Amino acid sequence: MYCVDLFQYKRFPSRAVKVGSIGIGGENPIRLQSMTTVDTMDTEGTVTESIRMIDAGCELVRITAPSKNEAENLANIKKMLVDKGYNSPLVADIHFTPNAAEIAAKLIEKVRVNPGNYADKKKFEEIDYTNETYQAELERIEERFTPLVLICKEHGTAMRIGTNHGSLSDRILSRYGDTPEGMVESAMEFLRICRKNDFHEIVISMKASNTLVMVQAYRLLMKTMMDEGMNYPLHLGVTEAGDGEDGRIKSAVGIGTLLEDGIGDTIRVSLTEAPEFEIPVAKILADRYHNRSLYPETTRRDYNINPFSYQRRETSEINNIGGKHAPVVIMDLSNRNEINPSSFFGAGYQYSVPMDKWNLSDLACDYIFIGDQHIQFDIPGTLGIIQNGAAWLKNTTAIRTYPCWSIEQYLASAKKHDEINFIQVQTQELTDGIVDDIKKDPTAVILLSSIHPLQVMDLRSTYLQLMTANCKTPVIVHTQYITDSEDVFMLNSAVDQGALFIDGLGDGLMITAQNIALQRVNSTAFGILQATRTRISKTEYISCPSCGRTLFDLQETTAKIRSRTSHLKGIKIGIMGCIVNGPGEMADADYGYVGTGPGKITLYKEKTVVKKNVPEVEAVDELIALIREHGDWVEPA
Repeated sequence: MYCVDLFQYKRFPSRAVKVGSIGIGGENPIRLQSMTTVDTMDTEGTVTESIRMIDAGCELVRITAPSKNEAENLANIKKMLVDKGYNSPLVADIHFTPNAAEIAAKLIEKVRVNPGNYADKKKFEEIDYTNETYQAELERIEERFTPLVLICKEHGTAMRIGTNHGSLSDRILSRYGDTPEGMVESAMEFLRICRKNDFHEIVISMKASNTLVMVQAYRLLMKTMMDEGMNYPLHLGVTEAGDGEDGRIKSAVGIGTLLEDGIGDTIRVSLTEAPEFEIPVAKILADRYHNRSLYPETTRRDYNINPFSYQRRETSEINNIGGKHAPVVIMDLSNRNEINPSSFFGAGYQYSVPMDKWNLSDLACDYIFIGDQHIQFDIPGTLGIIQNGAAWLKNTTAIRTYPCWSIEQYLASAKKHDEINFIQVQTQELTDGIVDDIKKDPTAVILLSSIHPLQVMDLRSTYLQLMTANCKTPVIVHTQYITDSEDVFMLNSAVDQGALFIDGLGDGLMITAQNIALQRVNSTAFGILQATRTRISKTEYISCPSCGRTLFDLQETTAKIRSRTSHLKGIKIGIMGCIVNGPGEMADADYGYVGTGPGKITLYKEKTVVKKNVPEVEAVDELIALIREHGDWVEPA
């Protein structure tokens, strides 16, 4: 087991770590943090940005310290903030420079070190270690890292051991591969050195841009710590999440899945936007768990899903649902007074009157639920229509139109569809007897919803009920929201649906949000599937959030690259401001655009350097030429 309880929210009882005036872990609230983007040597600019972040609700301010000069300047930044009445703790972000970490640890409240490049150099070399040579490397790391541990212990400075999937050392990669196991061991090596020196003011993170890897790594870390009697608090984050809707959904899927498990004590939402914009997003995620322990327990069942490795639940294939088909998307138009061709626009379909034909976007949904309405026009050839059962019985010959029954209607109706029958059911209605009836029907698809306050846990319990009964009926999860806030809607739906898809539970999703535009609901649904890597429908941008190391304007560059490449469905493009995580994250991208010097860009094909020191003014064109060269370019429609 990797958490306290999978079916009742219980936050893992981590030890409390003091970071200046605040505590992380223990009974402290989930802390919110972000990172400055201004050059750390610009004292006034860093202070001004920090104040904007703090005023937005940021509780810890992280600042990069790539060299001794920046580390020493943290003292000036700290003093200026205090003089202005701001006492929020500062965190020094350290990667390649142990001497900078040792300086910073004497000046501010916390240092973050990345095990992958603190004492190792990354050359993407595969090395065949013997046990003896590997042990010699561990001794070298201990010698390099111990001085920082002792300084932190002496000065009461906290430390984050922050593993990044994109910057695992060649040593770790050679022995463990590019895996969650490697990420965990990378952190454990440093953690063991801390424990050897009786230093415990430690927070740990396991960040990745791939939400599956990120969730699996944190869960595996938790299991490892629990097996060894440890309870250090965790810092959660999806690194290089990107910007806008995609960045928010991806962050919510990764962070929210773990928070649902009761894991996580501080969070950072890494958006390619101004850092103060990250905090409201983080706050919405954290607020979901305020007083959550007061809710009643769900139905408990043994957990028979491997939480450390993705495997989709085995289901029957019914038309384009279940089996090996990608999860389907259903849009809900049942609350419309009238349905005409223009009603489908937000669902990815546009009707051309002059040409008398439908045009489909990459985000064209698979089914539209119309309730008791009837369609009086020709529908697109790829689309299915779902009606309430009673309405369908009035016109059972309508093309690609399928009934949606309540449990009572399904059991009572003598007439059913020959291909697909959707059964709308809430979790508490799905008794073992009902499951036995449904699993005998090769046309049944369950449209499952929950009214339980612990919705994810309740739905998880129901999935396990189906699996225990060896019921292979496909399940589409239906979630509903009442809010006028697009961010609240996107984040909550990303957690509620994403946490299930991360575990391989789901053959489709349906989201109802009456106060949110249909186009936003539809794009959110596809965004959740993209973020969970279960259905790729658009270009994915692995874009870092910017910091003082960044060598170009990330927001402007990301927007420029997006404008030229957003039509390349299924391609992953990494956009990195510097080399700290850039080369490693290229392993999870098809193409990479990485800042390597002022005005200079290095282009990657996966993790292989293709062109070095390309002038920034030419780099986007060169990136597109690289995509063409490898046969992945298509002309925009």
